[in-house]
Amino acid sequence: MTFRRLALALAGSSLAALATAASAQDAPIVQPGAPGAAPRTISSDEAVKLAESRYSPADVKFLQYMIPHHAQALTLSNLVDGRSNNPVLTDVAERIEAGQMDEIEFMRDWLRSRGQPLEADMHAAHHAGGTMHMADGLVMTGMATPADIEELSNLQGTAFERKFLTLMIAHHRGAIDMVDWLLEQSGSAYDPVLLEFVNGVRADQVSEVDKMNARLSTLSSDKRASLAAGFRDAGQAAWNMTLEHALPKPAGFFDPANPAGLQPLIESGDDEEEEDSAEAEREEREAGSPDFGQRGSFLSFANTDMAFSGDMLVAGNYHGFNIYRLAEGGEPQLVSSVVCPGGQGDVSVVGNLLIMSVEQTSGRVDCGIQGIEEDVSEDRFRGLRIFDISDVTRPMQVGQVQTCRGSHTHSVVTLPENNNGRIVVYNSGTSSVRDEEELAGCVGDVPGDSRTALFRIDVIEIPVDNPSAARIVSSPAVFADPESGNLAGLWRGGDHGAGTQDSRRTDQCHDITVFPTANLAAGACSGNGIIFDITEPLEPKRIDAVTDDGFAYWHSATFNNEGTKVLFTDEWGGGARARCRAYDDMSWGADAIYDIEGGQLERRGTYKLPAPQGDKENCVAHNGSIVPVPGRDIMVQAWYQGGLSIFDFTDSQNPREIAYFDRGPIDEDQLVLGGYWSAYFYDGKIYGTEIARGLDVLSLEPSEYLTENEIAAASLATTGEAFNPQRQLPVTWPAQPVVGLAYLDQLERGGAANASDIAAMRAALGRPGGPTASEVAAAKRMVAGLTGRDAERGAALVGVMEALARAS
Repeated sequence: MTFRRLALALAGSSLAALATAASAQDAPIVQPGAPGAAPRTISSDEAVKLAESRYSPADVKFLQYMIPHHAQALTLSNLVDGRSNNPVLTDVAERIEAGQMDEIEFMRDWLRSRGQPLEADMHAAHHAGGTMHMADGLVMTGMATPADIEELSNLQGTAFERKFLTLMIAHHRGAIDMVDWLLEQSGSAYDPVLLEFVNGVRADQVSEVDKMNARLSTLSSDKRASLAAGFRDAGQAAWNMTLEHALPKPAGFFDPANPAGLQPLIESGDDEEEEDSAEAEREEREAGSPDFGQRGSFLSFANTDMAFSGDMLVAGNYHGFNIYRLAEGGEPQLVSSVVCPGGQGDVSVVGNLLIMSVEQTSGRVDCGIQGIEEDVSEDRFRGLRIFDISDVTRPMQVGQVQTCRGSHTHSVVTLPENNNGRIVVYNSGTSSVRDEEELAGCVGDVPGDSRTALFRIDVIEIPVDNPSAARIVSSPAVFADPESGNLAGLWRGGDHGAGTQDSRRTDQCHDITVFPTANLAAGACSGNGIIFDITEPLEPKRIDAVTDDGFAYWHSATFNNEGTKVLFTDEWGGGARARCRAYDDMSWGADAIYDIEGGQLERRGTYKLPAPQGDKENCVAHNGSIVPVPGRDIMVQAWYQGGLSIFDFTDSQNPREIAYFDRGPIDEDQLVLGGYWSAYFYDGKIYGTEIARGLDVLSLEPSEYLTENEIAAASLATTGEAFNPQRQLPVTWPAQPVVGLAYLDQLERGGAANASDIAAMRAALGRPGGPTASEVAAAKRMVAGLTGRDAERGAALVGVMEALARAS
C-alpha cells in the first residue's frame, strides 16, 4: 500500500541535527514534579525526545490496540473456509484477509520506525459484552468474546453466515469507534500518512458494514427485508392488512422538480488528474458510491402528525397543513391546503379551533415563506398558532402564543366545556432558547440562573371566545429535585455504563400524553419516562420517573385503553437514521412497555420492529395509537421507512406482531427522511402520514391473530370526542352482538371455555331477538371460574348479552 511506503520514507528523517544542536546547550534543563516534589534535571537527549511532536501517545496507543483488533478479524474470517461455500461470504472473508493483513503490516512498520513497542500491555484489560476496556482508557469495541468464537466455530451453513456477519459487523463498527476516538484526541494523527491511513480504515470499514448488512438482511425470511427502492414504485409487503388508498401530497407541498426530496448529486470530475496514488486508492474504495449534497433545502415539505374530528382529517406538515373530508369507506378528499411554514406542524382540533406547533427559527408571524435572516426579529414566530376552521375552506389565524423554545409538540389537556370556556394545553419546546431581546423572559443555559427556559414545560390557556388572548399561565419546572430544588433533578445525560445507550439530558419533554379520566399524563422527556398527576391541570405533579439503559431519547408515550399500562418509544438516531438494520440492537430504538402499579412505572417488556431494514431506510420507533379491539391491548405504530407494525401487548412481557405494511426505500443510493411519521386507527381504518409520499389509508384483514368479529368491534369503538395525538380517552363499545362475538373469539382462542358452550353463546348472540334470560344465565355459569384477563372478557361478554336481552 501507499501508506507503508510513505510511512517508511518519512520515518527516515533523523533527529541527529536536533540532537547535535541540543548538545551544545550548557544550561540545565529541569522538569518539575507535583506540588512539593523536587524538580528533576534531564539531559539534552531526554529533552529532545520529550519535544518530539511528530506523533502523539494516542497515535501509538491506537495502533498498538488496532493491531490485535485487526488480528481478531483475521481469526474470524479464517473460519469461513469449510463452514460456508456461499460466494458472497467467501468474498467478504477474502477482502478482510487482504485488507487487514496489509494494514497490520503498515501499523507495525509505523511503530517500528519510531522505536515503539508493537504491543500494548493487555494484562489489565477486561472484557465486557464485546468491549475490551483498557487500563489506559482506550476502549476496543466490537471484539468477539471467546464464547462467541467457540460458538461460531461449531456452526455450519446459514447459521454460520448469520453469526459470522453479526460478529464481523460489530467488529468493523468497533474499528470505526476506535478511529473516532483517535481523531478526538488533541494533537493526534498529525502525521499526514497516519491521518490518511486512519481515514482509509474508517472508509473501508463503513463500506464493508454496508455490504455485510445487505447480505445479513437477505438471510431473513421476512418479506420486508429485501423490498425494491422507489419513490412511487417501491416494492411493497403486507401481512394481514391491505392498502386501500395512497394519496400523493397536494400541490404546493412538494417541489415539482424534486418530489422525493432527494439530495442533489455531486458530479465527479472525471477529467481531472489524480493528485497522487493515495487519492487514487481512496477513489477506488468509494467507487460505485455516488456523493450527494449534505445541506438541507430552504423549505421542508415533510408530512407530520394528524388529528381527526368527525369526518375531518387534518394532516400537519412542515409547510403548513391539509384538511380532508373522509368520504364513505374512509377515503380522504382534500378540502383545503394551508401554507404556513415553521415546522414541525403537529396539529390538534377542538371544536372550530385548530392548534398548530411551530418550532423552526424561520417561522414567521405572517406565515410567510421567506424566512427570517436576523438573529432578533419581531417577525419571527415560534410557539402555538391558533386557527379558526369554522370555514374549513378558508382557515384563519386568530391567535398566537410565542414561547422561548418554540413548540415541538403539544397536548390538549382540558376542553372548554370543562374549564369555563378555556382550553388548557401543555406545550413541549425542544429547540434552542431564543434571545431575550426577541422575547422577554427567555433565559438560556446560564449556570445558576433559575429563570432558565430549560427544564420546563409551558401550560397555556386558550379562551375559545377570544383565542387572541391565549397565553402562557405557568412554566412549571417538572424535572426539579423536590428536596434540593435543583432544576436538573433527573437524568443528567451520558451513558449508563459499558454497552449502554448515551441518553439525552432531561431538560425537555418531547411528548406528553394525557389520560384525563385517570388524571394521569405520561411524559417522554428526553432522558426519562415520567408519570404526572394532572388532577390540577395547571399544576402537573411528577409522581414517578424512570430511566432505561437502552434508551437514547424518550420520544412518545401511549396508554392502553384502561390507563393501566404505558408504552414509551425510543427515537434513537433522531428519526433520520437507519436504526433497524440486521445488526442493530433489538432493544435500542424500540418500545418499552410499563405497567402502572400504584402510580409507579414497572418495566415489563420490549417491542421492536422484527424485520431488518436496509441502510438507506430511516427506521426507529415513532407515533402510533391503540387499535380498540375489546378485551385486548393492540397498537398500530409508525416506524418511518420501516413501515407500519401492528402488535399485541396484552401480555406486557411478550408482545408479538400480528400485521404489517411496508414499502422499500425511497431511493437506492441515498438515505432521505421518509416513511410513516404517524399511524392511527380511526373509525375502522388506519391512516398513515407518509413523510415524503403522502397519505395512506389501510384496513385490517381477518387472520389467526385477529378475527372478523374483533375487527368489526374495533370499528364501533368511540371516545365521544375528536381524536388528537397526545390526548387519550378510554373508548367504549355499544352493546351489539359483534362485540360479544369478539369476546367469545378471544375466550375460544385462549381455550378458556369448551366448544359446546362457545357454540351455544354464538347462537344466542346471532338470534335476531337477542339472548334469552336462560342463555344469559348460562353465560354467567360459563365464565364463573375464569381468572385474569379472561375473567374480564367473560364479564364483558355477560354485560353485552344482558343489554341485548333487556333491549329485546
